[in-house]
Amino acid sequence: MISNEAYVLELLQTSGVVSLEDMASCQEEAAMQGHSTLEGISKRGLLTPDQILEIVAKDCGMEFQAEIHHVDEDVLATISSAESRRYHALPLRRLPSGLRIAIPDPLDFETLDALRYLLKTDLEPVVVPLAKLDDAIVRFFGKTDESLATLMANMDGGDLDLKKDGGSAGDEAAEGDAPIIRLVYGLILEAHRLRASDIHIEPLEKRLRLRYRIDGNMQEMKDPPKRLQSSIISRLKIMSNISIAEKRLPLDGRIALATVDGPTLDLRVSTVPTIHGESVVMRILDKKNLMLGLPELGFFADDQAILERVINYADGIFLVTGPTGSGKSTTLYACLNTINKPDRKLITVEDPVEYQLPGVNQVAVNTEIGMTFAAALRAMLRQAPNIIMVGEIRDVETASIAINASLTGHLVFSTLHTNDAPSAITRLVDMGVKPFLVSSSIRAVLAQRLIRKICPDCKQPYTPTEAELRALNLLSANLAEARFSKGH
Repeated sequence: MISNEAYVLELLQTSGVVSLEDMASCQEEAAMQGHSTLEGISKRGLLTPDQILEIVAKDCGMEFQAEIHHVDEDVLATISSAESRRYHALPLRRLPSGLRIAIPDPLDFETLDALRYLLKTDLEPVVVPLAKLDDAIVRFFGKTDESLATLMANMDGGDLDLKKDGGSAGDEAAEGDAPIIRLVYGLILEAHRLRASDIHIEPLEKRLRLRYRIDGNMQEMKDPPKRLQSSIISRLKIMSNISIAEKRLPLDGRIALATVDGPTLDLRVSTVPTIHGESVVMRILDKKNLMLGLPELGFFADDQAILERVINYADGIFLVTGPTGSGKSTTLYACLNTINKPDRKLITVEDPVEYQLPGVNQVAVNTEIGMTFAAALRAMLRQAPNIIMVGEIRDVETASIAINASLTGHLVFSTLHTNDAPSAITRLVDMGVKPFLVSSSIRAVLAQRLIRKICPDCKQPYTPTEAELRALNLLSANLAEARFSKGH
């Protein structure tokens, strides 16, 4: 993590580490693909991110460490865990003149000044890659903070009596020391720390299973005590403003959880009754996705150019397809962010409204009172919008209204659950939409999947075996220019 890229590029070039030709090529590639030039240098295998960081650290007269293996425990008291995480800084040991402290960016002088003011001492900075530093902060402060595993291990006695329906910040403050409250708070924070998209709490016959979905894969965590099942689920229902008395029907709610040293977490909660109790799934809505633009989505330059052209059409339908959890909504939000301007009126209809977009009129579906996608879309047309986003086309009525809207001067964005782009056409026809209306209204269909990315801080060059290449249907003869990497 380096804040001043221009300075670093000049340093790499003047020191002869990267040639003028390679630098120009990386800058051209970065401009085309929408990433930084430093990323381009790493992608081409000229230097790893750690090597770049080490060069900058030495130029600033600072020591570089690839990892942190030891911290004097007495220095941890000089900074709180919240401040350590906020500043990405970890004191290592005391010096006669002050403190030796690990930081990720040798050029971030403002943070260094803030730390000197906070700690009221001179500092000797040591530069450590951001991912390794954050891991060390969690590891070493985990010895003094109460961890999720510790909370589970220390649960003694029976279930707490959680009979109070409804919850507020005042309730949590009053009951802040209750073990169940701390346990539930801890498992949500742990999921956020691990970058999980979902939390699954599943009652089984002899255990209460806890799983996080991380990078698309379900990963089992340490089980909470089975005897606390009813208390944990009741607490989550209270936080979600869901009735704890109703256990026979599927229920939905939301949680807005304020954290001590980070952002407010927004969670969408769903409960379903099973034979062993209520299963709870919480979707963690990352508000950072609100700030995404098209360049951050990872499209190739040619595809991004097509997408930018499509979302600036005056009318027609643009569909995004893919399985559940493939990022369709994130793509549409990025499109809306790109075209959200004062001279355009944007309206969305969603089930539910996941993120609140500034300057956009957003409508939530409520089938219990007849506010379906079709009903909301029909009403939206009377609001004279320029652009309409429909969360999902589920039936022929919604599809027909969306098509009619697109044929009368509106640009419509929506999603479909199909595996590829051509299937979107056949899906609409199968719903009952006339083929000539489909051909007249559809401007473009985007099929997408999420792919995993290797952590840039721990990425290492790698030479795959012939067996691995065959498994991927790749021929080594065609890969002379290819560069492979491995990591987490």
